[in-house]
Order: sequence, then C-alpha cells, then structure tokens
Amino acid sequence: MTETTDYRPMWSELGLDLDKHDALLAALGQAYGDVFLSQENRPETMGYFDFVMGEIHGLRVKELVDARAAGRIVVGSFCVFVPEELVLAVGGVCVGLCAGADFGTEAAERYLPRNTCALIKSFFGFTLEKVCPYISACDLVVGENTCDGKKKAYETFADLVGREFMVLDMPNTKSGEGRAILKRAYLDFAARLENLSGVTITAENLTAAIELVNAKRRAMHRLARLRQADPTPISGLDALLANQVFFYDDPERFTQSVNNLCDELEKRVAQKVGVAPAGTVRIVISGCPMAVPNWKLPAIVESTGAVIVGEESCIGERGTQNLVDGSGDTVGELMESLVDRYFAVDCAVFTPNPTRAPHTLQIAKDCRAHGVIHFALQFCAPYQMEAPLLEREVEKGGVPVLRLDTDYSTEDVEQLRTRVEAFVEQLRGESEPIAHRS
Repeated sequence: MTETTDYRPMWSELGLDLDKHDALLAALGQAYGDVFLSQENRPETMGYFDFVMGEIHGLRVKELVDARAAGRIVVGSFCVFVPEELVLAVGGVCVGLCAGADFGTEAAERYLPRNTCALIKSFFGFTLEKVCPYISACDLVVGENTCDGKKKAYETFADLVGREFMVLDMPNTKSGEGRAILKRAYLDFAARLENLSGVTITAENLTAAIELVNAKRRAMHRLARLRQADPTPISGLDALLANQVFFYDDPERFTQSVNNLCDELEKRVAQKVGVAPAGTVRIVISGCPMAVPNWKLPAIVESTGAVIVGEESCIGERGTQNLVDGSGDTVGELMESLVDRYFAVDCAVFTPNPTRAPHTLQIAKDCRAHGVIHFALQFCAPYQMEAPLLEREVEKGGVPVLRLDTDYSTEDVEQLRTRVEAFVEQLRGESEPIAHRS
C-alpha cells in the first residue's frame, strides 16, 4: 500500500501515535500484498477494493473528518447488530472500527485477562496504542452486549475510548421478551442519535436510509449467488474483502462497486472462467466474524488448492442475508420492521439458536460445497460452545465439518495448515459436492 497523499498531519490532529501507526500500516501493507496481490487471475474490478485498502486509513478517514466538519455525526461500531439505517436517517456516517489484528496485546492485557478473546483484546489494543483513526474520527462509539466478555470489557473501555460511548443491551433468547429488549435498545439508540445530531428521525428519512442499506445487501446477495458457479469466478479471499469493506466504505459508492464487480463476474461465469478449475474442492467458512486484517484462515484454506465459496458469518451471509421491510408509513411501523430484521440474525448469542445450523447447511448446498470449516476465536465461548451442535446438525445433512479454534497471531499457522490440508484431502476423496449427494 502506497500513500499518494500525506495524511500525517490529519493523523496527528486525530491524536494517533505516528510511529506505531507507521509500523501498523507497514505490516498491513505487507500482509495485503502477500495475501491478495499475489493471487492470479483476479477480476479487474477488484482494483477498486485494492484502492480502498490502500486508503483505508487515508481517504476514508479524511471523508469522515470532512463529514464532521460539515456538521454530520460519525458513529463507530463493532457489530452487525448496530443498525446503520438509524445513523443514516439522521444524516450521519456509520463505520466499522479496528478489531482484527494481533496489535497492542501487551497494552490490552494491562486491563484484560490473557484468556480474553482476540477481538476484544484487539479493539482495546488499537485504542490504547492510538493507531485507529476511525475511533478518533467518531462522535459516538457504540458497543453491544453480544457476549459476557464484551459486556464486562465495555465497562473499562468506556473510560478509555476518549469518545462518547453507548452500549446496546442485547437479548439472548428468541422470544417475545427478547425482541422487546432489542426494540428498547434501538429506540434508545435512535433517541441518542437524534440528540447528538439535532435531526429528528422521520418516516421519510428512515425509509431512504433503509433502501440505501438494503441496496448494499442486495449487491452482496448478487455476489453470493455468482460464487455458486463452478468454476467459481472469484476467490474466497477477494469475496471476503468485499464483505469486510461493506462496513467501512461509503454506502452508495460501495454498492456501485460491488455491482460493477458482479457485472464482470457474470461475464466470467458465462465464459466458464474461474479462479480455480471446475471440480476444485469447495469450502464454506462458518463461525466468528473476520474483521480486517484477519485473513489468516482463508489464506491457508486457499493455499491448499481449495476455494472458499461462502461464509456463514457476520462478515458474510449472516450479516447481510435479510432486508428490512421499508413499506411502513410511520416511524413506528418502520422501527418494527427494523427490529424484525435484526432480531432474525442467528448469532450465537441466542440460546437456543435453532436457525443457524440449517442456514449453514443451506449455504453449503446452494454453493455446492464439499465441506464446512467452523472457525472460532479462542475464548469466544458462544461460538466455541455452539460449534459441536452445528457440526452435528450439518453433518447429519451430509456435509463434513472441520472445527478450528485460533486467534490473530501467526504462531499456529503451520498447525492450522496441517489440519486444513488433511481435511481438503479427505474431501477430494468424495465423489461429489453436497448439492449432488442425496
């Protein structure tokens, strides 16, 4: 990643530690080049996403700074349960925050136990080491209680983040009471946004916001369908990148860019041009979200000669699968539709969580996958505990499952590679993908 503009004055004004930030960008640029730019036969339209990553702490951050200067609020979040629609309705900008790298671990462990999940330690580390310009550019940072680890960590983080901070209380049951908890959280969030922005949420601006976010999701649905082709026209790594950029980029620009990518992929499918030969082992990744720059496991999987064709993840179909019904005439009706959409997300926070395993199996069938790899971050109890349940149900449907627990470090790369290679070899012995086995 090369900088064409000197953003250092902006980073300095945002309070970043420039030396540590330089080290982070150098490592990120090296990793991106090694993982993404080394791929062969990439779609030409992936050049846009390469540009986004090259400017991830540059142009996009400047856009946030300029938005604030123009009177718009900037809201940062860590989770798909924070509804972008409400932020857009008040004219704000919603952006994902840094939480996907093994950075600042020593600083984080001054406040957190060592056996804390990597994602929590990561957003502490980025904040404490002053290397996340997104947090610095925010007016409001929003957390969500999707696990006990986050719930308790946010008590400390609220005093460290240096920005106005809010936590959304999340339900843990798919019940009327659970839905009521989520609705209350969203009403509180809407009120906070109105107070911060000075803009009242109306049926008109909420409807427009819903359509804008729905358009992003439709573009991702289109991409997911094109990946079902054999040979698949895009690597799992490049598709993951698009899913990750979903949380950072300007919504309209992102939607147009994904649709441009899909236009190219449609031509590839028609011409039977793929990133790997037809019949290549096809994998679906299931489990914890993979925030930038967590590319470790997908890079290992595709280095074995397999291709990733789908993700059952918050950075994937779990996060984008459903649209919001925007047909309501009042704010109240639209808020009910908003709550319905997000309450349907089958996150492991819910107990029981009966739709996730069938959803995973359906993705595998739609993508004609040979197998599923379940990825959980170490010490992420919800996904680690749910993994055996999902494995049992998915394998009943005829799809082999490999469960892997890891973190953001590189210490276990070779161990993971050995296990993935053995799994892929096992799948190569299968005669057909699951969609053809019945």
